[in-house]
Amino acid sequence: MSKDREFLWRRLHSLLGVIPVGLFLVFHLSLNFTAIGGESTYNDSIHKMDLVPHWLLLVMEWVIIYIPLMFHAFYGVYIAFTATHNTKRFSTFRNWMFALQRFTGIFLVIFIAWHIFQTRIQKALGTEVEWDMIAEIVDNPLMLAFYIVGIVSATFHLANGLWSFCVSWGITQSKKSQQIFTYVSLLVFVILSIMGVAAIVSFA
Repeated sequence: MSKDREFLWRRLHSLLGVIPVGLFLVFHLSLNFTAIGGESTYNDSIHKMDLVPHWLLLVMEWVIIYIPLMFHAFYGVYIAFTATHNTKRFSTFRNWMFALQRFTGIFLVIFIAWHIFQTRIQKALGTEVEWDMIAEIVDNPLMLAFYIVGIVSATFHLANGLWSFCVSWGITQSKKSQQIFTYVSLLVFVILSIMGVAAIVSFA
C-alpha cells in the first residue's frame, strides 16, 4: 500500500470512528442510561424507535452503523497488528494511550460482535429487545463483568480516539492545545463510562 493511500485510509478510519460511529455510541449510551429510571422508563424509550418505518431503520442501521463500524473495526485491527509499540522503550503517557487504543480496539471487535448477536440478531429472529432481554443477559455475573469491561473499553476507545482525531485532522496542532484536549478526552471518558456502567448495572 502506497504512503498516500495509507494516509487517506487512516484519515477515513479516524473520521468514521467519530462520525458516525462515535456519535452512535453516545446515542446508544444515552438511550440505555434511561434504564436507571426503571423498567417502564427504559421500555418506553426503546419502543420510540418503533415509530421509525422498519425499512428506513434497516437502511439507517447499515449506512450509519454497520458499514462504517465494519470498516473502522477491520482496518483498526490491521493498524493494531502493524503498528510499532514504544511502551517498553518510551514509557510516556501518550505511548500507553496508543497501546491501549489498539488493545481495546481488538477487544471491541469481539465484544460488539457478541453484543449484536445477543440483541440485534435475536430481534431479527423474533425476540423483543426490551428490559427483560438485557436483564436476562446480565443475570450471569460473568456476562455482567464482560459487558462492563466492554462498555469501559468502548468509552475509552472513543475518548482517546477523539484526541487522535483532533491531532490527525490538524485541529489541535500545538503542544498546549493537545495537552488541554487530553483533559477534555479524559472527562469524556469518565462521563460516558459512568453513564454506561450505571445503565448496565441497573439491569442486574
